[in-house]
Amino acid sequence: MEPLLLGLDIGTSSCKAALFHADGTVNASETAAYAVYHPKPGWAEQDPEEWWEALCGAVQGLLESSGIDPRRIAGVGATGQSWSAIPVSKDGAVLCGTPIWMDTRAAGVCDELRKRIGEKAIFNCGGNPLQPSYTLPKILWYKKHVPQIYDKADKILQSNSFIAYRLTGEMTQDLSQGYGLQCFDILRGAWNTALCRDIGIRASLLPDIAACHQIIGTVTKQAALQTGLVPGIPVVAGGLDAACGTLGAGVLHDGETQEQGGQAGGMSICMEHCHADPRLILSRHVVPDRWLLQGGTVGGGGVMRWFEAELGAAERETAAVKGTGSLREIDGLARQVPPGSEGLVFLPYMAGERSPIWNPAAKGVYFGLDFSKTRGHMARAAMEGVAYSLRHNLTVAREAGAKVNRLRAMGGAANSRLWTQIKSDVTGRPIDVPASDTATTLGAALLAGVAVGVYRNFQDAVDRTVSIQRSHQPNKGLKACYDEGYETYLRLYEQLQPLMR
Repeated sequence: MEPLLLGLDIGTSSCKAALFHADGTVNASETAAYAVYHPKPGWAEQDPEEWWEALCGAVQGLLESSGIDPRRIAGVGATGQSWSAIPVSKDGAVLCGTPIWMDTRAAGVCDELRKRIGEKAIFNCGGNPLQPSYTLPKILWYKKHVPQIYDKADKILQSNSFIAYRLTGEMTQDLSQGYGLQCFDILRGAWNTALCRDIGIRASLLPDIAACHQIIGTVTKQAALQTGLVPGIPVVAGGLDAACGTLGAGVLHDGETQEQGGQAGGMSICMEHCHADPRLILSRHVVPDRWLLQGGTVGGGGVMRWFEAELGAAERETAAVKGTGSLREIDGLARQVPPGSEGLVFLPYMAGERSPIWNPAAKGVYFGLDFSKTRGHMARAAMEGVAYSLRHNLTVAREAGAKVNRLRAMGGAANSRLWTQIKSDVTGRPIDVPASDTATTLGAALLAGVAVGVYRNFQDAVDRTVSIQRSHQPNKGLKACYDEGYETYLRLYEQLQPLMR
């Protein structure tokens, strides 16, 4: 009987469970949504218990709809969003909701830490800037503002390590998510306990580090009852969603680059050597002995989800009549507008912005509106604004010494041929599109597949599962148009930044 591999993904708006054959084709998949809570300005929280409840329902639904015998599942891998800070007690109880990657409540904590420790000392260890969206400042925020939670916490978990814990009973920290804590030695892949003391956090809060494809335990009887799985299935540590998606897109070697089109945007450049830049994000890849130089933006697919929710009522109605999708109808609306959106430019800073400007107070902006502009102009300008943010990160990466030729797109945004072509035209780089919707869960499943011996190694896993569905070449005739739009994009932020406080 052919073994199957289960990939689980804790995204920002929903979780996904997908069951894969060894050749990477999807046997069955299921998605379940949950909420993001914004109790105060700058706060963005989720409830890990809601993640688990949704994931259990997704796995149960997947098994029921497919009729698959769960005993065929050879291994489970979990991936998830970055920079969670889930405090759990010794008995595994979640002590509060977790601030997620777009939460900026810890800005004041970062200011205090810069004065006390110094940005350079922190950057030299972790290879990442000290910003409120990372995990470490959130832990210090707990300590300062809710000490009763900090004192009661036994461990701080990430999104995927929380799911792995619920499946196995084992609390771990995978290598790829370590970068969220600046006391993680990015080169050695180990905690710097001396820096923990200097910063002022208990090193005991940090779980033991595991390789992303390391089997940390097996599905327990309790987890089997809740999910519909069977006890004893091996579970690996898993990893960061961007890193798993990078693997699932087939990016293994130096210079290969993944372009991310999920809720967040950005890119991940694979490197054989550790090389940091304070304007970008550096993490370990889920593949051993590889690093990822990343650009992480808040404006990815989430921008068009916002546009659809607030401005897409007509397209929802049209889609309901035609039996299509509202985002597809918005694509058609944007396609009627010429490149450059006739001077309309959008800054996609919808929850502050991460790299390369690192400004939690940054705001989204439409510039160039007049009576001639339509919702189509606004839709296309939003797509182009996200593409400009990608170009900005790629430009900084090039200045930092990274080499990028072709991109491999993943995430729901890659389903839009128009948007992918815009990104190719704006960045001036070819973009290949593998099976975009499944790259992240596939990457998680591949970690399990390598661990249990379904694949000989990571190269074998990619060779057997990843194939290019289509490719986009940049239109050189649009270079001048998009160069002008990009310069306006940069100048807009420069001029408006003093007002974004």
